[in-house]
Amino acid sequence: MEPALLEEVPSLDLSDFTSGDAQKKAKFVADLGSAFTNIGFVAIKNHGLSDDLRIKLYDIVQRFFSFSEPEKKKYEFPELFGQRGYIGKGKETAKGFKVADLKEFYHVGQPEPIGDMAKNVFPTELPEFEQYTVEVYKTFENAGKTLLRAIAVYLGLSEDYFEDKVKNGDSILRALHYFPIENPDLVPDGAVRAAAHGDINLITLLMGASAEGLEVLRRDGKWIAITALPDQIVVNVGDMLDRLTNHKLKSTIHRVVNPPREKMGTSRFSIPFFMHPRADMNLASLESCVSTEFPKMYVNMTAGEFLDERLRELGLKK
Repeated sequence: MEPALLEEVPSLDLSDFTSGDAQKKAKFVADLGSAFTNIGFVAIKNHGLSDDLRIKLYDIVQRFFSFSEPEKKKYEFPELFGQRGYIGKGKETAKGFKVADLKEFYHVGQPEPIGDMAKNVFPTELPEFEQYTVEVYKTFENAGKTLLRAIAVYLGLSEDYFEDKVKNGDSILRALHYFPIENPDLVPDGAVRAAAHGDINLITLLMGASAEGLEVLRRDGKWIAITALPDQIVVNVGDMLDRLTNHKLKSTIHRVVNPPREKMGTSRFSIPFFMHPRADMNLASLESCVSTEFPKMYVNMTAGEFLDERLRELGLKK
């Protein structure tokens, strides 16, 4: 499979939006809106995450996943419905699929929880785990807020439209381990590292993974491979933003395919940041995105109600 062409997944510079140059800002908004309207994905540079921090984060994440199963399960709390701490193998099944994904992961949430938000849990054996995950969380939360300002401008809303909705939002930093498969013949039929799905949240920010495998479903039905360059992150529209804009901005279906048989015995690590609003955000489609040509597609829900529905569909909540 050929890598995605540059024109299919545009590469944009976030500093163009914040530079103070009105022309650069307007072009960034137009290009971001066009990408999110068409393919739903974009590559972003000057996002604030340094190479040094990215490398340190991946190193500490790999150290955690090298722990024994009993050591990892000390940080698994079923009562948190997979929203914080460790989530073990076979626990998440993509919506519409019957076979669990071949992965395990660790969730870090809002460092300053409010209301009934769950508090973070961190592995005591790795003190740097909290330091690096929280630092990346705050970096991506800041970049995400900037991107949402650009999205608001594109939608004809006030630039700060999302500010109060994502302040202390329930965003998640997910450290993913697609574990080695020593005997590919024992993999259940249809099981893949991550089955085709759309993300739940407003937008997802993804730093480069440790190996290839991410694919995006183009609008013509063709799957294309996506790989972020070292200085880029990949950003995509989630289902919540799709609902809010009545499918004007597209939550693109994507997946992580299994590697070739000879590489099934190797790990793949990936760390996405899922930008969520507060639970009380109203996801009712914006009036400006509904018309006779584009009738309303979705029932009204809050972000909290939608998240609850999806957690049940994923098998993380009964």
